Amino acid sequence: MDFGLFIFATDYAIAPDTLAREAEALGFESLFLPEHTHIPASRLSPWPGGAELPRQYWHAHDPFVALSVAAAVTTTLKIGTGISLVTERDPILMAKQAASLDFLSNGRLQLGVGAGWNAEEMENHGTPFAQRWKILRERILAMRQIWTEEEAEFHGDFVDFDKLWAHPKPIQTGGPPILLGASSRFVYQRIAEYGDGWFPIYQDARRAGASGAVDYAAGIAQTREAWESAGRQGQPNFSIFGVGPDAGAIESLMEMGFDRVIFALPSGTADEVLPMVEKYAALAHQFNQ
Repeated sequence: MDFGLFIFATDYAIAPDTLAREAEALGFESLFLPEHTHIPASRLSPWPGGAELPRQYWHAHDPFVALSVAAAVTTTLKIGTGISLVTERDPILMAKQAASLDFLSNGRLQLGVGAGWNAEEMENHGTPFAQRWKILRERILAMRQIWTEEEAEFHGDFVDFDKLWAHPKPIQTGGPPILLGASSRFVYQRIAEYGDGWFPIYQDARRAGASGAVDYAAGIAQTREAWESAGRQGQPNFSIFGVGPDAGAIESLMEMGFDRVIFALPSGTADEVLPMVEKYAALAHQFNQ
């Protein structure tokens, strides 16, 4: 089992390089950062997490910039987006950013991606909410072409370009792993078609209630079934983020088949966050002795 950390890296929280150094020193496998380019001051979209949207959503650093800082002060720590909103990014530019970061970090980038929940936010980027998954699909497929082909081209309904040259190519064969962050009934087929793994957010079934709980074991089984039906080689990755200091939950997630558990950190100062990192490290050590 690999253990990682997740935090909204903001302008008022612990610096990404400080956290990354400590994470690597304590044996964590990875550090994941989320993304929101902005939050519209007037919106109708409800936040899936509750009634009031926390301020870190509009204070977060750009993940590729913040992860570059983290990569520069570490050597083995994997760096990831958790998640990147592909529906708000130009695919040619994102392909360049991801490839550059993977190249400069010596192949340490993990790309957690999603379509997003904030309709007004993505519409500010020209993405209609109803088309978000179709747009995400084409942008990921187009980026894979750029990462793997010397003369890449793509012709779709939402992404369209003739042959182009784009270097550097990622260190990782095929590009950084694409982990889809969603729990809808369609996500398993999407992973099988253009992803490399499932990346749901952790939800404690004991608190969510029967109607809101995600059946993670069933999701893993459906992902594997879709993967095999698509004729994919190898195995999909199963990562879950937002987990708290709960040994029972970790043991359960391991038994289900998750490969990576990512602990949640608050957007606090170093004095607030680093003691939590040490506690998480001690907990992770119990499972990796």
